[in-house]
Amino acid sequence: MIKFGTGGWRAVIGDGFTKANIRLLAAAMAKKMKEENVTENGFVVGYDRRFLSVQAAQWISEVMAAEGIFCRVLDKEAPTPLVMFTVLHFNLAYGMAVTASHNPAEYNGIKVFTAGGRDAVEEVTDDIERYIAGINPDEIKFIPYETAKARGLVREIDSQNIYVDSILRSVNNAAIRERHLNVVLDPMFGVSRRALETVLYTCRCNCDTIHTAHDALFGGRLPAPNEETLFDLKNFVTEHHMDIGIATDGDADRLGIIDEKGNYIHPNKILTVLYYYLLKYKGWHGPAVRNIATTHILDKIAEAFGEICYEVPVGFKYISAKMQEKDAVIGGESSGGLTVRGHIRGKDGIYAASLMLEMLALTGKSLSEVIEEMEEQFGKTAITEQNYHFPAERKAELQKILYEDKLLPDFGKTIDHVSYMDGCKVYFADNEWLIARFSGTEPLLRIFCEVNTTEEDARDLADKMANFLNL
Repeated sequence: MIKFGTGGWRAVIGDGFTKANIRLLAAAMAKKMKEENVTENGFVVGYDRRFLSVQAAQWISEVMAAEGIFCRVLDKEAPTPLVMFTVLHFNLAYGMAVTASHNPAEYNGIKVFTAGGRDAVEEVTDDIERYIAGINPDEIKFIPYETAKARGLVREIDSQNIYVDSILRSVNNAAIRERHLNVVLDPMFGVSRRALETVLYTCRCNCDTIHTAHDALFGGRLPAPNEETLFDLKNFVTEHHMDIGIATDGDADRLGIIDEKGNYIHPNKILTVLYYYLLKYKGWHGPAVRNIATTHILDKIAEAFGEICYEVPVGFKYISAKMQEKDAVIGGESSGGLTVRGHIRGKDGIYAASLMLEMLALTGKSLSEVIEEMEEQFGKTAITEQNYHFPAERKAELQKILYEDKLLPDFGKTIDHVSYMDGCKVYFADNEWLIARFSGTEPLLRIFCEVNTTEEDARDLADKMANFLNL
């Protein structure tokens, strides 16, 4: 079964992620493009450093070639935002990236993008699944990769230069040059190094790198830039007196930051400090968009500048859609993905990192000083993210409690209202909140909570919900 989640289709290599399934997905994509009459400009596929990624990209292009759809293949390991940018640049209706993003090394997957360089919405992925159901795998046609290349049906391209140039035009690289920033980059064995180093050296930053080898096991860690996985980056920043440490996840659409003191900067703070910077220091105007499990500090910043912050379900496709609808300045999520108006309509850790450098250059302050300035005006909050496992057979029971009976524990706090837009989100009267959402891939309930006091208080509220559900 090929089922799309919030971030594309992912499966264990050799189990669900197989040559047969990849060809099946490509055939469904080709059929959809033909029926929509959007094959004229062709298609693009890129790939990351995971096991079988390059082969999977070739298998996709072989099917596209057999269906008469011209296919561009990025000829070097490509960040996901580069693939999205290529969809935008060549005015393509669709494109794909072979990646499982920040998932464990035994997984691989495919992300689908639509016109403008944005994540495919649920209607599109549902449609692809419908086409898959109607295809006989034994009837799928393909042309061997080298043969398809020789016939001009497949072309290998490198669009990194136009992507990097677009970023450099979007930031004040002259100001960054004058700041002479000391930067250390951690691609987490992923694909951001080539593009980010080009940006850094063009802006005359002093750049060091760690974890750059091609390691399909990602050094034995998750390729996700969180506080636990960025221990080496923290140490490098403090030992070598760097201005900032930059990390990206496996496919470079998410960003992790270490400040000059060696502190891990949570994605919520990255999102809020960039919005604050764009409004106050660059004089931009416009709303923000966040998902339902992301900090409400963003709402406070928007309100202070006469703007609005819009809340959407989890999944960057919802952020992209709302940003386009409302012409928002910034959109992001608490897991480290964000994008800014004027760039692609999807997550881009490379562009976000470049904006962080511009912020340091134009403010003339350290990262910790800019964050302190923001927090003096809008306050601090504490957020916890807790995962609670349960036997798979209990899921229906738990869903009934939360979504049908709509039962809640006594939190000891005044509840303003409850939303069931995506999970069960409780809004407390003092602008604090808690949300419980089921994982789409495993028997797991994720509980996020933001309070105005301490992380211990946030965990206590999360535990009250978990204990109420006997988790």
